[in-house]
Order: sequence, then structure tokens, then C-alpha cells
Amino acid sequence: MKSVLLHIHDDRGAESRLQAACDMVRATDGHIHCVQVTTLPDFVAADMYGGASLAPAMVDELHAMDEKLRARTEERLRREGVSWDWRQADGDIVRGLLSAAKLSDAIVATLPEGMRRDYHDPLPLCADLALAGRTPVMAVPQSARAMMVAGRALVAWDGSQEAAAALRGAVPLLKLAQEVHVVTVEEAGKYPFPATDAPEYLARHGVMTQLHTWPQDGRAVADALMAAIRVLKPDWLAMGAYGHSRLREYVFGGVTRTVLQEVRVPVLLAH
Repeated sequence: MKSVLLHIHDDRGAESRLQAACDMVRATDGHIHCVQVTTLPDFVAADMYGGASLAPAMVDELHAMDEKLRARTEERLRREGVSWDWRQADGDIVRGLLSAAKLSDAIVATLPEGMRRDYHDPLPLCADLALAGRTPVMAVPQSARAMMVAGRALVAWDGSQEAAAALRGAVPLLKLAQEVHVVTVEEAGKYPFPATDAPEYLARHGVMTQLHTWPQDGRAVADALMAAIRVLKPDWLAMGAYGHSRLREYVFGGVTRTVLQEVRVPVLLAH
């Protein structure tokens, strides 16, 4: 992946995001696009048009805080020895990141571990970014210390458009993995799909794989997939992002939601 967008925000997931992005671009000789979106509280945005004196002072303070974060982050990136640039915008975080990601190969965002308790807990952005955009999202657990790009990768394959999008998006990283495992779950009563399609596609890209057909054994598909993940112990995985919209919020479907709640390795998501 030559172009990786890194979400810049001062939260408890900032370090794991930055480290994952650095690991990805070092492995691919790529470039990091740092995108920092300053979110203005609703009352500030309203006051900007109402003429109140509080709003400009509040905006200046938010920008000053973000400038301090930028200085710290850029110093860190210089020490990491990676290529990067910086883009700052005001407004909605999801819209700002998606707008900046049009020519990116992946967005690096945090996968929160637990409910958000305060301002420093990471925002739950992965669902919005994966389901509303067309750029794959690397969801990095906030406690992750690194991304083992060249380690063991797992691809969850069910023949769907979402799984195919994740597979295509993951190819540059799969080429670097020492092991690639493609896992399908036998679903009772479902029309069988060609499980070999994914390994054959990857073989054309020079990626050798091991195909596993995992029995459902009366379990939910998500539980069967998690059983495979526990046995194979991947360093990262790729899977389709399934979900539906509820008003303007995007919510992951059952399998995606279960995996993201339980895994503690980076997950490449695509819709």
C-alpha cells in the first residue's frame, strides 16, 4: 500500500494507529497522509453565524491544541523515518476523513476496546468509515503495539461482494505475509459458493494460501469464524464489512460486530 491515510487525534488509540501506519508504509515503501479534523461543537458552529464573541475564541483554542498535537506527531514521524504529509480541516470527522481518502489505499483508524467513557477514549469510527466509504479501513485495536505485516494473515471468505472487496484491498499486504490462510464457514442450508475462488485469485497475484473449510457444527457463523481465528492465531486479518444504516449512524452486522468485539489484532475491512 503506497498511500495510507492516518487519522490524527489526541486519544488513547493514537499510538497504536501511528505505529500500525508506520509498519504498513515501511513494509510497502509507502507514504502516510496525516489527516487531522478539528471538530467544532454544535453551539460554536451556531455562534459563528450568530455573531457571539465566544465562538472565535473557542475555535482558536481548539486549533491551538491541534497545532501542539501536530508538532508532537511530526517529531515522532521524523524519528520513525517514514514519508508523510499533513492535511488539516474543520468539520465532521467521518466526512473529513472520507473526503481526504479518495486516493488512499487504506484508512488507519482505531478499534475501541469497550465503551467510550471520556474525551480521551477513541471515537468509534470504523463502522462509519468502512460502510460509508470505498476505501478499505485498517481497524487497529487501541492496545495494539505493532502490526506484523509480514506475519500470518487470515482472510475470511464467504463469496460476497464485501469479502471480495476486502480481499482485493488486502492484496498488497498479503503479498508480504509469510502465511496466508483463507477460511470459509460451512453454513447449513446456504447455497454453496466456490471456496476455491479466493485462493485462485490470490495465486494469480503470486500469493500462496492454505484453504480451510470450517464446520459450523450448529454454531452461529460468527462463533465458527472466531473458533478458526483462535486456532490459526493470525497477526492480522481481512474481512468484508457487513452492516446497515440506522438514521445517519452505521451499524455493523452480526459476524463483523462479533469479530471486532473479540479480536485483538488489526482487521482490514471493506464494504
